[in-house]
Amino acid sequence: MTDELPIPGYDQLPESGLANRIRTLDADGVATLLTHEREHADRIQVVMMLEKRLDDLRSGAAEPTGGDPAGAQPEVGSAPDRGSPAQGTGDAGQQQNNQPLRHGVAEQTPNRPIR
Repeated sequence: MTDELPIPGYDQLPESGLANRIRTLDADGVATLLTHEREHADRIQVVMMLEKRLDDLRSGAAEPTGGDPAGAQPEVGSAPDRGSPAQGTGDAGQQQNNQPLRHGVAEQTPNRPIR
């Protein structure tokens, strides 16, 4: 049944990623997910979110939005690792001191090479 779900990879998605994805679905799609969720993981917060969305769609309080339910967002970890901005390194790979030099006392500032 997993292949028939309207959101590819549904079972691997975190709860936080579902809210935007289910907005693209019609009532039948949300009902399919709700049935699947109840039969498998049965996460209470997800069930409540799906029930609310289904009620809103059936009552006319909401409509499916445009977009791709697969969510054309990059997967976690797919971006290249650029390091942390706080981990600045010097020429020799040593961590740099982020403190600005005090005016007139460069030789007294600890951990700062004089250039």
